Amino acid sequence: MKNNASKLIYTFIFSLIISIPSMGQYLKPETLWKFGRVGEPSLSPDGKVVLYTIRTYNLDKNKGNTDIYRINIDGTNKTLLAGDSINETSPKWSGDGKKIYYLCNKSGNDQIWSMDADGSNKMQVSNYKGDISNYNMTAHGNMFWFTSDVQEDKTTQDIYPDLPKATGRIIDNLMYRHWDTWADGTYSHVFVALAKDGKLLDGSPFDIMKGQKYDSPLKPHGDDEQIAFDAEGRRIAYTCKKLIGKDYAVSTNSDIYVFDIIRGVEENISQGMMGYDVNPKFSSDGNKLLWLSMKTPAYEADRNRIFVYDFITKEKKELTVGFDYSVEKAEWSPDGKMIYFISGLNATDQVYSYDLDPKAKTPIRQITHDVADHTTFSLAYNGKETVMVTAMMNISMPTELFNINLKTGIGTQITTTNKDLLNILKMGKVEKRMVKATDGKDILTWVIYPPDFDATKKYPALLYCQGGPQSTVSQFFSYRWNFQLMAANGYIVVAPNRRGLPSFGEQWNAEISGDWGGQAMNDLLSAIDDVSKETYVNKDKLGAVGASFGGYSVYWLMGHHNKRFKSFIAHDGVFDLPSMYGMTEEIWFPDYDLGGPYWKTPMPESYTRFSPHNFVKYWDTPILIVHNEKDFRVPVEQGMEAFTAAQLKNIPSRFLCFPDENHWVLKPQNSVLWQRVFFDWLDRYLK
Repeated sequence: MKNNASKLIYTFIFSLIISIPSMGQYLKPETLWKFGRVGEPSLSPDGKVVLYTIRTYNLDKNKGNTDIYRINIDGTNKTLLAGDSINETSPKWSGDGKKIYYLCNKSGNDQIWSMDADGSNKMQVSNYKGDISNYNMTAHGNMFWFTSDVQEDKTTQDIYPDLPKATGRIIDNLMYRHWDTWADGTYSHVFVALAKDGKLLDGSPFDIMKGQKYDSPLKPHGDDEQIAFDAEGRRIAYTCKKLIGKDYAVSTNSDIYVFDIIRGVEENISQGMMGYDVNPKFSSDGNKLLWLSMKTPAYEADRNRIFVYDFITKEKKELTVGFDYSVEKAEWSPDGKMIYFISGLNATDQVYSYDLDPKAKTPIRQITHDVADHTTFSLAYNGKETVMVTAMMNISMPTELFNINLKTGIGTQITTTNKDLLNILKMGKVEKRMVKATDGKDILTWVIYPPDFDATKKYPALLYCQGGPQSTVSQFFSYRWNFQLMAANGYIVVAPNRRGLPSFGEQWNAEISGDWGGQAMNDLLSAIDDVSKETYVNKDKLGAVGASFGGYSVYWLMGHHNKRFKSFIAHDGVFDLPSMYGMTEEIWFPDYDLGGPYWKTPMPESYTRFSPHNFVKYWDTPILIVHNEKDFRVPVEQGMEAFTAAQLKNIPSRFLCFPDENHWVLKPQNSVLWQRVFFDWLDRYLK
């Protein structure tokens, strides 16, 4: 009774404090849905104006809407161009800068539309029978490519037309479901269409992949980065993994195909390169093609390298030899003399350039040095020099657009989408801390403190366990796992870049594969132990939280934490490695990271040494388990198994399950529910 009374008093005082306007407001779950979410930039051909989107959400209606804006590169004259109650997405400039193209579902399905540069004269450009998902056009605007799903396999009703209401799926091969979608016999194909007077000619779209049971772009997350025209529209390069069923499930071997539109023939440019090959880009003269390539078969987190193919000499070579970091995006400069790219470095994402001059002594140069993530960029030539606009975020700021000085690396903010909201919010201090690992190496760890932090007080602390496994704890502003929201709820957040996370070189990244429960887990414990030495941390009130591999980490720590933690939260985590092998869809991942199937002789040690289900006998700490029914990457049965184990051991536990979410919780009200249950659980045991 006394403890309950104290909790009520604390809750009342805490809520009173955060409601005082003069002190500023603390971030709440609902606040995250008030932020406008800025999309990627598109620079006009003259480099003076930027197109971009803002997605806003209505929490009451549980839905969002995307609109198109333009703004001058100096941040002036922001204008709403397309703001109906329907989604307008993917804005792109015509080659002469007079037209803007975009995707819109105003006519009932997603089609290409156009408008003048000032937003007037909106007109439907395409009239294809299906939804268009990606597109682009030549500089002259006389030819478009687009992607749309095509039925290539027979459905159950095709096979048995007298059973129109039958719901059974007839499955003969693997990849029968992927990410959050069951195979339905359709494949995303690339179409090429002629255009005249601003419209696609009826009957002109032709499927360059006709009859093929393959997808371009790659599913589930591929986009228009994976397809490109040359300058004249004579060739189109596209990314595709031309494997089916079991072969697709065990391989990462995608390739770059160049289709000659005039002759109707294609060539595999990356033939013999057995890892991921993606994102082709033609040089301005059409003589060369760059793309991103991973070397190691079945290793989805390998270092992404920049490769260039010369159509004249028929030679291909890697440009990033000796560069120890993975490239995430690469583009030719408008004059073809440079390549600009983004790469992770020490838990941030920075912009680099590659000088194509053979005389350049050090061709790779780091341009930006921000404590932030540059996630994408757009390039143009303004008549004097190359201009770049990036999308940038950090732990305390959602994405905004910045004009980057390519000589100094200094960025000037262009958009201020969330300025008014950020001005009334109090954010906690973000500190970079280097922690010694058990093997003597340094672990870069972000520590986020509660707003109005007082070092004379003691705070509960959360160990954040990152997913991936190979996914950097960078300067991301997440709308799901938001560090500032955790801090605003009175927690010190400890977010280490444990072994296996990118941006610290190939060796650091590789040290997770085959060793899930080894050094990476030691790194997590080293980080929380180091921060817990501070006088302002309450060592008796520590929690650990994480999703995906982070959820695995939580399950693992449950059996190995030696009484450190008082509460755990696992979201969509891997619990039982043998059963996970037979449930997940992308088999190449456990084949590489776990050492193969559990029936292999000898059995890979991952299934005995590192599977959390083998250590349930040591569980004794309260745990909240969250899992989603449309998660086919880590199926919901993993969470059910863990919850059953906790319940049968009489461990305080709760299971939050979303039937309509995949590996992520994306719907507004589901997200708020997730956060409320999340903090209710933590507060119950850590406050």
